[in-house]
Amino acid sequence: MQDIIDGFLKFQREAFPARSELFKELATAQNPEALFIACSDSRVVPELLTQQEPGDLFVMRNAGNIVPAYGPEPGGVSATVEYAVAVLGVTDIIICGHSDCGAMTAISTDMNLDHLPAVANWLAHADAAKAVNAARTHVSAQESLKAMVRGNVIAQLTNIRTHPSVALALDQNRLNLHGWVYDIETGSIDTLDGVTGHFVPLAGNSPDHVTPAVSGLAA
Repeated sequence: MQDIIDGFLKFQREAFPARSELFKELATAQNPEALFIACSDSRVVPELLTQQEPGDLFVMRNAGNIVPAYGPEPGGVSATVEYAVAVLGVTDIIICGHSDCGAMTAISTDMNLDHLPAVANWLAHADAAKAVNAARTHVSAQESLKAMVRGNVIAQLTNIRTHPSVALALDQNRLNLHGWVYDIETGSIDTLDGVTGHFVPLAGNSPDHVTPAVSGLAA
């Protein structure tokens, strides 16, 4: 805890003064361009990965970077998505999975989660990806996990399209959806190409060469 407090004191002493004008602008308004949905894993820090400043990203994190399909009892994820799209008017949503994900490991290895009922119920929102992954042949447990991480990103992109605010924004050509997978060891990111359905390296592939996973923005 002392490390956290010391970090805040350093922020107050060094980082805040250097960005005082930015924080003054952000004191009464925000205008992020993208909603970044990532895992709660402590090793995944969206602002660090994308080198964005405060106010640039609207971030939501949870176990497994999951977006439940829209239902009659919307929860915190649904509220966050709705606010980002309908109020803040973000033009892009990124769903980002990552290597060595504990949630996806539990699914890909069919781990017994009886002692973690809340976790088990939450991960049920990845059942579509689980079914596809289980039906395929993998040469190793590592490859199974890798495929599960990618399949889950695809499944959550499908889920998020059931949210009314997202469906409307896509229909009105004012939103793009992106699927990313971050590799912790190498620092690389693969992005889902909406045309080929394959993940390709983000580095070296500009937005002009990689079609968003779901494109709703007019050309």
